[in-house]
Amino acid sequence: MNNPQLNKNGELQHLLTTEGLPAPILRAILDRAASFVSTAEGNEIKKVPLLHGKAVFNIFFENSTRTRTTFEIAAKRLSADVVNLNIGSSSTSKGETLLDTVDNLCAMHADMFVVRHSQSGAAHLIARHVAPEIHVINAGDGRHAHPTQALLDMFTIRHYKKEFHNLRVAIVGDILHSRVARSQIHALSTLGVPEIRVIAPKTLLPTLVEHLGVQVYHDMEEGLRDVDVVMMLRLQNERMQGGLLPSAQEYFKYYGLTQDKLALAKPDAIVMHPGPMNRGVEIDSSVADGSHSVILPQVTFGIAVRMAVMSMLAGAK
Repeated sequence: MNNPQLNKNGELQHLLTTEGLPAPILRAILDRAASFVSTAEGNEIKKVPLLHGKAVFNIFFENSTRTRTTFEIAAKRLSADVVNLNIGSSSTSKGETLLDTVDNLCAMHADMFVVRHSQSGAAHLIARHVAPEIHVINAGDGRHAHPTQALLDMFTIRHYKKEFHNLRVAIVGDILHSRVARSQIHALSTLGVPEIRVIAPKTLLPTLVEHLGVQVYHDMEEGLRDVDVVMMLRLQNERMQGGLLPSAQEYFKYYGLTQDKLALAKPDAIVMHPGPMNRGVEIDSSVADGSHSVILPQVTFGIAVRMAVMSMLAGAK
């Protein structure tokens, strides 16, 4: 079966999900991102002309200042022309369909779309609709996928741990509603991580989550024992009203990452978080700001990873 993310030459045509992407493609993205990180080292941020003359449209139907900003910075460092659309005040609020909006932007000579949408599958729908020379990047769709977040997480892990094949990784928190967790699990599996743990209360785990090849833990202390990487997830405030959790305080007591719980992991374990953090809910400030935390480097690496993805898409024949 053809992979809709790859063209007939096996090159990256769209980035919609980490699920089904071959390991060589994932590694190629990480390798290219490493070259952009080294280019940006030091005080001077260098622009490269790889997307010169290309128009990148950030179309965010769902707010995310951090993700949109890092995509914008990445595109500008590649010398692209960037257009940010405030969809909330655009024609979609007047009844125009998603594909009508895309068609109008294509008529403005868009070369690449970065799409964030609350509905799962929105980026896939656009990718099937646009002409072959136009590329689509999924910047988060519903509960489905957030591939560039997973890729910057993989880059961060490789940066600090060098290899994937000998790691024990724990993903902690709201697995049920997290598109980040799904994308992380697929990427970790493809890159050869032998043991992936998910740690959450039963109410925040998908049905049959073990079918994704993960080990399930409901006790955080047991789940964190001897892990190399701790990936925390944001607990979304809207979940609190749904009867899935008694309270934020109760959640923090059992599933918040504290120094005591982190001490059960390996001494050189790294702590990650996709942001924005709820301090005192899923993570204690002493951990978020502590020596094990690589949360701010994740943000820096995210720009390089998004540069890598865009440049690979632009170079596809």
